[in-house]
Amino acid sequence: MSSALPYDSGEILTDTGDHVRKLTEAWRHIARRHAAGEALYNVSGLERGLPMPGDLDDWVLDDEWSGALFGERLRELGLAHLGGESGRDDVMVANRLTAALFAALQVTVVPGATVIGVSPSYSHPAVVRGVRDAGGVLVETVGAEACARALAAHPEVGVVVVTRLAVTYDALPEADLHRIVADAHAAGAVVVVDDAGGARVGPAVLGQPRTLEFGADLGATGLDKYGVAGPRVGLLGGRADLVAKARARAVELGSECRPVLYPSVVRCLDEYRPERVRELIASTRLVGDALRRRLGDWVEETPFITRLPGAGILAEIRRRAAGVPVDLAPIEATAAVAMSLLASEGLLTVHFAGLPPGTDALLIKFIPPETLAELGGAERFAEAIDDALDAVAAMASESGAYRALLHGAA
Repeated sequence: MSSALPYDSGEILTDTGDHVRKLTEAWRHIARRHAAGEALYNVSGLERGLPMPGDLDDWVLDDEWSGALFGERLRELGLAHLGGESGRDDVMVANRLTAALFAALQVTVVPGATVIGVSPSYSHPAVVRGVRDAGGVLVETVGAEACARALAAHPEVGVVVVTRLAVTYDALPEADLHRIVADAHAAGAVVVVDDAGGARVGPAVLGQPRTLEFGADLGATGLDKYGVAGPRVGLLGGRADLVAKARARAVELGSECRPVLYPSVVRCLDEYRPERVRELIASTRLVGDALRRRLGDWVEETPFITRLPGAGILAEIRRRAAGVPVDLAPIEATAAVAMSLLASEGLLTVHFAGLPPGTDALLIKFIPPETLAELGGAERFAEAIDDALDAVAAMASESGAYRALLHGAA
C-alpha cells in the first residue's frame, strides 16, 4: 500500500503516472464519442467548467485587469462562503484545492513536527502528501476522542488537520468539530480544515457552522464540489496573517489561481444556494435505491452518497466471470468498470477526477437531477452499471484485456 493512499495499488495502476495514462485513455473515448455525435454525461458530481458572467467584456480577461476589478468582490464573497470575519480573516484562491491545502501546510507545519489528522475515517491523500512535503509526521485519528488522546501523547503538536466530510462521505458531528478545535488550541496547535465538500454539505444538509465559524485558523474548499458551479479552484480562508503567508508561498510555487479566473469564481460564489446541495443529494438517493434493488446489499450508502466499494466490485466481477481468474486489485476493478461506463454509455464518473483517486470505491454522488433525467432516470443509470460489470467480467478470459482497457492498445 502506498504511504499516501488508503488502498492497495495493483500491477496495472501502480502509481500516479499509470493513472495519468488511464485518464488519457478516458479522453480518447470522450473524443471518439463526441466526434461520432454520441451522448456524454457528467455524473461525477463535480463541475469543472468555466462559467463566466454573461455580460463580461473580453477586455477584462487579463490577469491584471481581472485582479483589479474582481479581487475585492471575490474577497467579500469568499469570506461569506467560509464564514470568515472581515478585519480578522482573509481569503486566497489557489489553482486547485490540493494546492490550497499544500500552501496552508507549507506555512503552518514545522519540519520534523507531529501533525494530527482527524476525520470520520481517514485524511485525503492531498493532506497526507501535504504534511509529508512540509516535513511533518502525520498521526491519523478518527473522531474527537482519538484526537484528544493523540494530543496528550504528542505534546509538541503544531497543527491539527480536520476533515469534516471524508472521502468516504462520512461526516464528523458538530460536537466533535467544536471539541477538536478547542483541544487543539488549548495545546497550542493551529487548526487547518480540509473542507473539500464539507463547506457546503455541513451547513446546507447537517445544519453545522460554516468552515471558519467553529474556530478553525485556516480552511479550504473546492469550488467544483457539491452545489457550486466551478471553476476547479481551491478557496482558502482564515486568519489574515496565515492567509498572507500561504498566498506568498503559493506564488512562489506557481500554484496560485490566475486572476483571469476571478470573474468565474465571483459568479460561482455569488450564485451559490444551499438548496442546490439538497437537490443533488435527493437525486443521488434515487440512483442509490435503484442500484441496491439491482445489485444487492453490497452497495453501500451514506447520508449523502452511494458507494460501490472496490472489494465489492471485484467480488462481483469474479462472480460473473464464473471461475475464470480475474487478476485485478480492487482499484483496478473499479477503474475497469468506470472505463467501460465511459466507453459504452458516455458516463463520466468521479473515478477519473483524482490522480490517483482518494478511494478505491466507485462513488455515485451529487448527481444533477437534470442530468439524470437526460440519461433516462435512476433505473437506466443502474442498468448501465450492471451492464458494465458484465462487460468487464467477460474480458477475464482475454489475455491483456484489462491493461488494454485502462491504458489503450500497445
